[in-house]
Amino acid sequence: MKFRHSEERKQLQEERCFDEMTLADGGIRPVYGKIARWLAATPAELLASRRSHAELLFRRIGITFSVYGEKDAGERLIPFDIIPRVMLRSEWALLEAGLIQRVKALNLFLADVYSRQEIIKAERIPADLVLRNPQFRREMLGVRAPHDIFVHIAGIDVVRTGEDDFYVLEDNVRTPSGVSYMLENREVMMRLAPDLFAEHRVAPVENYPDALLASLRSVSPPAASGEPTIAVLTPGRFNSAYYEHSFLADKLGVELVEGRDLFVEDDIVYMRTTQGAKRVDVIYRRIDDDFLDPAVFRADSVIGARGLMRAYQAGNVTLANAVGTGIADDKAIYTYMPDIIDFYLGEKAILKNVPTWRCREPEALRYVLDNLADLVVKEVSGSGGYGMLVGPHATKAEREVFAAKLARDPDHFIAQPTLGLSTCPTFFDAGIAPRHVDLRPFVLTGADGVRVVPGGLTRVALIEKSLVVNSSQGGGTKDTWIVEDRIFDDVAPLQSQAQTA
Repeated sequence: MKFRHSEERKQLQEERCFDEMTLADGGIRPVYGKIARWLAATPAELLASRRSHAELLFRRIGITFSVYGEKDAGERLIPFDIIPRVMLRSEWALLEAGLIQRVKALNLFLADVYSRQEIIKAERIPADLVLRNPQFRREMLGVRAPHDIFVHIAGIDVVRTGEDDFYVLEDNVRTPSGVSYMLENREVMMRLAPDLFAEHRVAPVENYPDALLASLRSVSPPAASGEPTIAVLTPGRFNSAYYEHSFLADKLGVELVEGRDLFVEDDIVYMRTTQGAKRVDVIYRRIDDDFLDPAVFRADSVIGARGLMRAYQAGNVTLANAVGTGIADDKAIYTYMPDIIDFYLGEKAILKNVPTWRCREPEALRYVLDNLADLVVKEVSGSGGYGMLVGPHATKAEREVFAAKLARDPDHFIAQPTLGLSTCPTFFDAGIAPRHVDLRPFVLTGADGVRVVPGGLTRVALIEKSLVVNSSQGGGTKDTWIVEDRIFDDVAPLQSQAQTA
């Protein structure tokens, strides 16, 4: 199979996008050498057949999602690309160290803002940015999270712009999703390309459920006796990520429950079972704060459990992640992460933040309004690729409408330059072409330490020139391989297939 879209690759190189497979002179990076030979020896028809087989497997196991608010909001597959993304262990080591540092700082920050608020007193972060944040939960003030851990599961979105240049795009610590796709992508790749997989020493991801279970067990409340009982709390089968909820409960070997399956008595949470009521010690919740407990948050919630917050405040149940972690997802808070890391750890951030303008600051707002055509503007509480403007790809009319919106409500927006996200080879019916990618590694924090699964979920923007990788916006996924450096130490760069295409 040849890399037929050589013009696309040339254009991306001219735009200074880092191509993870191809060198500037057209050679193939050693880490992708075996992938390049596999592609050269594999007919396009066979790749297409394997892709169709992958889609069939995903449909059979039910790995689908829904997009709310669309006329056609039925369940759909996230497109899967058959060409894996490959990174060296040495590259991953830098990412891993940075992720551990970042999540440690996030946990210290959350523990602080709900207790002594030392970072606010030190004026390292504006008080109103925290205290007036819609995700700041006053119900958590003075509440000590079990083992002082607020963020048990984090999905940190990272982009690459060069050989050793990694940036954190955003932090996802409320109810981060996507791990089921990481695990299923690996299983599918092992089934459809076993020979290629065997040629690489790929770090395993299949131990993620065991690592997650160990982390959740380690944070059970002191009142728990014996083996802690763990449950996954889902909004129900109509939720867009319901497949993942049921998948994780099955992999963990724990009960999948809805709010109606739980009740609270004497500040202790129980779940209804066929053998009667059973105490629950740890709840891996996939429900947003607003809907968790109708006695405390939204009174109209029918998917939460009344009294859950009372049991949590009494220290009788652990919620993973803790209530109130959403403040750390805020994109304005994100801009202070280098300061947060320095304040709590006394260290310089290993992973860089994307340079960001806070539109709440008058000078920054003026700059953003004057340069909308070159910037990406995001809602501070937005997610999923919604509520944002990609200036270079927007029309003049779209920019004018967004400028008016921005001028009316600047506090709720930040702006960033359009980073040249790295590209990876991606298979299409017309051939293979580079597409922009990001990476969501998953970081687990328990009383026994921090664990990072080697790899994560690579999301790919399937639309040409698009920088939006979200599945709700037409993005797809790839398997992510972390491989040992020594396999490629003596491998010289190969001639690019694009040169003969």
